[in-house]
Amino acid sequence: MKSVLIETPVLKSVSHAAAVAFALLVLTVPAVADTLEELSKPQDGRSMRVSSTMRMGEVRRGGTERKLDPKADPKGDADEASNWDNHQVAPGATHVLMDERGPGVITHLWLTFLGPEPQDWAPKGAANHQEMLLRIYWDGRERPGVEAPLGDFFANCFGQRREVISTPVVVEDADSYNCYWRMPFRKSARIEIVNQSDKPVCLLYYNIDWIRKDTIPDDTPYFHAQYRQEYPVAKDRDYVVLETAGKGHYVGTVLAVRTRSPAWFGEGDEKIYIDGEAKPSIWGTGTEDYFLSAWGLKAKSTPTFGVPYFDQWGIVGGHTSAYRWHLSDPLVFNTGIKVTFEHFGWISPDENPEGKTNSWNPREDDYSSVAFWYQTGEPTFAARAPHARERRLPSLERVTVRAADFAAGEHHGTGEARTQQVAVHDAPHLLYMPPAAEGAWLEIPVTVEKKEPLRLLLNVTKSYDFGIYQAYFDGVRVGDRFDLFSENIEVGEVHLLDFWPDPGKHTLRLECVGRNPRSQGCYCGIESVRLRERRPRVAEWARDKDRDWRKEPVLYR
Repeated sequence: MKSVLIETPVLKSVSHAAAVAFALLVLTVPAVADTLEELSKPQDGRSMRVSSTMRMGEVRRGGTERKLDPKADPKGDADEASNWDNHQVAPGATHVLMDERGPGVITHLWLTFLGPEPQDWAPKGAANHQEMLLRIYWDGRERPGVEAPLGDFFANCFGQRREVISTPVVVEDADSYNCYWRMPFRKSARIEIVNQSDKPVCLLYYNIDWIRKDTIPDDTPYFHAQYRQEYPVAKDRDYVVLETAGKGHYVGTVLAVRTRSPAWFGEGDEKIYIDGEAKPSIWGTGTEDYFLSAWGLKAKSTPTFGVPYFDQWGIVGGHTSAYRWHLSDPLVFNTGIKVTFEHFGWISPDENPEGKTNSWNPREDDYSSVAFWYQTGEPTFAARAPHARERRLPSLERVTVRAADFAAGEHHGTGEARTQQVAVHDAPHLLYMPPAAEGAWLEIPVTVEKKEPLRLLLNVTKSYDFGIYQAYFDGVRVGDRFDLFSENIEVGEVHLLDFWPDPGKHTLRLECVGRNPRSQGCYCGIESVRLRERRPRVAEWARDKDRDWRKEPVLYR
């Protein structure tokens, strides 16, 4: 029986390319003009730099690092050690990048380091940038003015490396981290990275440019950036990005959302309270509208807004991260500011109190954010970044069956099957290689412990010689046919069914039904079969508990 696909209406269409190009031109030209105009004016102070360059007397390879004098001259001779311009930061260790006396203004940060995947320099892998906590302290204060996972500070959330091309933050080729926020200080500036991973930070290179000043005006505000999270967001309360008392201006937001419900999360408005007002005087029209997009969010990068990471639309467990910089439109406050987002959106009928699908339902997705602002004095924002263990998103998987455990002949049709480790998956996947579509199938057993609302999905591989497959669960056709062809090796999820399976043993079967005309074969790559938990209210309301999914298989989206 063909599955019933219950879809959420799409409210808006994609903008025309010409309109996008014009918008980018409008955004870029004023910023460039302002910068060029400033360059034509006299500049005061003296340029300085702190970097990871190798210095005389240091030891960085062949043993424990030893830094004898951070002010020593660069090594700079013909010895190969002169090129050892990087550091390794051990698990649990803190590395100080900069500790300088003021007054001054930091003008540019550049960093790079190895990615988390195993490679020659790090055979067991390295820390990812979500596990590296960036802290910047102004004037010897006890609390850091900047405290955020390094990746999130650079608009790279979920531990994923993505390119960002914006005015204050540039992550070129997803591995060169640049920041141009101006950061003034009076007495001192200390920048450190805390490695909260169980793996080392490998090959950490950095340059930090700053200008030494004679004086800093008394009314100069300090730069701040603070991370916080709610996994999931609290019921009946807007998500708070920032709440602080004092005088200043708000200049940017990075927001990351991992969905726990099907459909679109972003109908909630931004609500911004200025100077202690009881009701927000700045009230938006939707989450994507705040991030200067329309009719949803999709991957993009512009000078003042963008979406570095967006994996799949409308699924349970989808990831979206976005940034917006208030460069020419800062939010000015005199006694305080509170920046919040509603968490409302479309939802499936089994999560709606009336069993309906509409656009205005409270959701309980996983949110994290970084607020960027300037402020005189010390902020009163109470939030602090939790340890990397708590920053890691909790698993939503109730059951995970690794396909690589079922490569034996009784689990597949014609052709060969073998396990294979590919970079797009953390665990090995099962590579099935039938010579043709006819007689090509895979079967993977799935055991369910208790009856509860779950979503059936596959974690698959896509490649240039892969076929088109149809899924069956206990002999019932579920979901649409899915095409595994891709010009490049990619990972993806195929969502198949929302149901309450009975406890016991079940079978997931995939049958090849052809191939894409551009594909060179009918292969199949599958890492796992997963049963993903649904939001608690689905179990509480139990609307579909007695639905016979075999007669009417349903996928909410």
